[in-house]
Amino acid sequence: MDILNELVAWFADPAQWTGSAGIPARMAEHVYFCLLGLLISAVIAVPLGLLTGHTGVGGFLTASLANFARALPTIGVLFLIVLAAGIGLVPVVCALVALAVPPILVNTHEGVRGVEPRLRDAAFGMGMRGREVLFKLELPVATPLILIGMRTAAVQVVATATIAAYVGVGGLGRYIVDGQARQDLTMMLGGSVLVVLLAVLTTLLFAGLRLLLVAPGLRAEAASAR
Repeated sequence: MDILNELVAWFADPAQWTGSAGIPARMAEHVYFCLLGLLISAVIAVPLGLLTGHTGVGGFLTASLANFARALPTIGVLFLIVLAAGIGLVPVVCALVALAVPPILVNTHEGVRGVEPRLRDAAFGMGMRGREVLFKLELPVATPLILIGMRTAAVQVVATATIAAYVGVGGLGRYIVDGQARQDLTMMLGGSVLVVLLAVLTTLLFAGLRLLLVAPGLRAEAASAR
């Protein structure tokens, strides 16, 4: 109970909500890192997954590269890039992109490849060309799985962006790193709680996007497939 009371007092302290080291500023930094990393990852992974899924070419290579990237330790990638590029935002974003690309890429590829062949045949029979089949049939049908990949990547990025504090960039990880250095358990717990809350909000955001972007029939089909 003592640590809970201290945690509540930490959040209630007005000093935690003002200045460049306050919770709003740290949260904004953290969200910025995450959005930047996720956006770059989506720009790389979604078109590549659509291409390999639609053509069926390079699927094995794509899956192999994605699995290899998944096996890379993010903190190791961060420090390797720091050695090459120096301290700053670039190493952090590169590490987050390496983390986020695999789930988006694999889910996009599998989502397109999972479209039933009879639907493709019907689309071609209606006179659609390859690009029309991709964007009018395969992409809408694959959207639920793509969003799952995006959600998985986003939650992982939110949790992992705390590593930015190790190279002096900022974010919510600052509370964890600084709290560890000062042996301040309350600060560390406060930072951890904020990261968890942001991850929950991210999950809720993608639930809302799913309701907005996915047709009811596809939502029901995806739910039954699980």
